[in-house]
Amino acid sequence: MYLLRATIVATGLILSGHSAALANDSAAELSIGGLRFTRSPNVEMRSEDLRISLDRVSVRYEFLNTSTAPVTLTVAFPLPDIDLSESESISFPANDPLNFVDFETKVDGSPIKFSTDQRAFLGDKEVSAELHELKVPILPLGAEQLRPQDLPAATRTKMASDGLLMPAGSDERGRPLYSAGWVVKTAVYREQTFPPGKPVIVEHSYRPSVGASTDTILRKPLRQDKALAKEFERYRKDYCVNEEFLQELDKMAGASRNNGVAVQERRISYMLKTGANWAGPIKSFHLSIDRGSRLVSYCPGKLAASAAKQALDVNATDFTPDRDIKLLFVGKF
Repeated sequence: MYLLRATIVATGLILSGHSAALANDSAAELSIGGLRFTRSPNVEMRSEDLRISLDRVSVRYEFLNTSTAPVTLTVAFPLPDIDLSESESISFPANDPLNFVDFETKVDGSPIKFSTDQRAFLGDKEVSAELHELKVPILPLGAEQLRPQDLPAATRTKMASDGLLMPAGSDERGRPLYSAGWVVKTAVYREQTFPPGKPVIVEHSYRPSVGASTDTILRKPLRQDKALAKEFERYRKDYCVNEEFLQELDKMAGASRNNGVAVQERRISYMLKTGANWAGPIKSFHLSIDRGSRLVSYCPGKLAASAAKQALDVNATDFTPDRDIKLLFVGKF
C-alpha cells in the first residue's frame, strides 16, 4: 500500500473518529463501488457476481439489451474522491495517480482499454486548468509529488490566496508549511454497445483500498473503556457487530490490555447501492467474501432475507441494493 502525504508535516496515520491511541497506527480506506452508466429502460442486469478479499475485488456482470436495436451507453467506474484538505494519510493500493487501485476491465473475456477523467475542485469550482497552468499535479501521488516549499514564492502565494494551499503549521525553522486544499475526482469510462438480445459480460477487478489499524477497539479491555464508548457504538452500527462476533474475538484476543497476541483490523468499503441505475432489479446476485482465518462483520441489509445474517456466501434474486457494503476484518495479519 502507498500512503499519500499531501503535506511535508511529519504526522502519524489518521483514521477519523478513532481515539488518539488507535489513530497513530491507522490508515484510512477509500470507498470504491460498482459501475455506473446512463440510465436505460432497455438494459437489464441479469446477474452480478461480486467477490471481495483483502487482496482483490472482482465483479462479473451480465447485461441484456431487451430492445430490438443496439444501445450504446457511456459506462463509468468512479474511483473515490480524494479530499486533500482532510486526508494526510490514505491507503492507496497502487502508486499511479490515474489508476491508484490497479483497475482492470474485460468485456466478453477480452481486456479493453478505458479512458480516465481526473479533475480538481474547490467546492463547486473546478480548478484543474489552474493547476495545469501552475504545473502542479492534480493528485500528488508516486512520481507526481507536491512539495509546496519547493514552489516559486509567487506560485505558492497565489495558490494560498486562491485556497489551493492551506496553512499546515511550520517547520523547525519557523517557516510556514502548506497542504493541498482541493478535492480530486477520478473516473474511468468507455463507450459500450449492447446488441439486442445478446448477453454482454463485463468484468472489473481492482486492488481494494484497505483501511488498517494495528489494534481494534472491539477487544474487550478497549470496548469496556468508557472513554471509547461512542467509538465502540459506531463500530457496532457501521459493521453490525453482534455478540457472537465479540465472543469469538475474546477467545482470540484474550483479556490483556496491551494486545499481546497482536490482533489487528482491516476495513473495506464497496459502493453497491449507488451503481443501481440499470433497468429493474438484479435478476441474480451473488456475494462471496474471502475472510481467510479472520473474523468478518458487515451489515447485510436486504441480503439477510436471502441467507443467514452476515453469511460469507450469499445468493439473492430480483435484488435491489439498499445499502453499501462496509466490511470489517479482525484477526492476525
